[in-house]
Amino acid sequence: MSTKRYRSTFYYEGKRYETTGKSQKEADQKAALKLNQLQRGEVGISGNMTVQRWASEWLETYKKPVVGEGQYKNYLLYINGVVVSEIGNLKLKQVKDVHLQKILNNRTGKSKSDLTRLRMMMKSMFQRAYLSKLIPYNPAENLELPAAKEGTHRSITDYERKKILEVTETHYAGLWVKFMLYTGLRPGECRALEWRHIDFEKKLIHVEQAMKAGTNEIGEPKSKSGIRDVPINNKLLPDLLKVRKSPFESVFVKQVSGKRHDKKSMANMWRSFKRHLDIRMGAKVYRNKITLSVVAPDLVPYCLRHTYCTDLQDAGVPINVARYLMGHTNISMTSRIYTHTTEKVIKEAAEKINNATIIDNEEMVE
Repeated sequence: MSTKRYRSTFYYEGKRYETTGKSQKEADQKAALKLNQLQRGEVGISGNMTVQRWASEWLETYKKPVVGEGQYKNYLLYINGVVVSEIGNLKLKQVKDVHLQKILNNRTGKSKSDLTRLRMMMKSMFQRAYLSKLIPYNPAENLELPAAKEGTHRSITDYERKKILEVTETHYAGLWVKFMLYTGLRPGECRALEWRHIDFEKKLIHVEQAMKAGTNEIGEPKSKSGIRDVPINNKLLPDLLKVRKSPFESVFVKQVSGKRHDKKSMANMWRSFKRHLDIRMGAKVYRNKITLSVVAPDLVPYCLRHTYCTDLQDAGVPINVARYLMGHTNISMTSRIYTHTTEKVIKEAAEKINNATIIDNEEMVE
């Protein structure tokens, strides 16, 4: 014996919805509840859904399948820690550019790279909503970056270079520090490096893999341009030959276990190296504790990579070749470093000008 089902039909934003129940009253109640949920953006894919719901939908549907674990976690942090906390309850169609600009403005003083990534993420998230016809325009299209720090990446000074190289001779992190200084590899690329990637015969380092961002998993470099061959500096070659091991062993390993470095152990290694450098540069120590530090607080491993690039400039390496050796995606990234003209470059330019054969107008008059 079949049980009769009652139906209730309604339209919302041009779309037909239907609910059923054991009685007309139950069907109507379900319809009212459904309509209320649609209006609040709790169900369905529409401009009425909340920013929080859309952000989650966008991340899981469009980003998770195509980005690495580290990048996914970064998106998650930006969404939950920034966007959702400020405008998560707004309906998607209610978001205006002013809302998103305020989100950026509230982070004034953060690093430029942090603000740029946040802006790019919001632009991508709302562009997808626009393409899906959920909103009439992309409110993140023309956002302005507020005042931001340029970051800590810089070249080391001549004095820092001298002291750093002194400490590399005795500290267990010495080879790693010299390696970054003379090759420009990223810390994640160093962690993934194996001895099979070092061609001693051709004096080349084959950069083919790197640690995935935010993980201890090995993958491809962050971009196709990251795959490259870097020449081995003659100042580095003897150190590598001394500790050369079997092809599939990691080049840089933990001091005690001999296992490949993870992000934490490499950070600890730099912290130890920097402490020894501080003392070498004249820091005051009391009972094995530094009471007055003299080392620059903005000295980080990436400064060594930055220095490699300026060394290429000083050596007269063309910028397009430097872009390749640095593994930069585009030449504009390299040019930001090459524009930091050094005294050496200026001096060499002056010598070339002074040594050039120039015929003055007066000499041309017979």
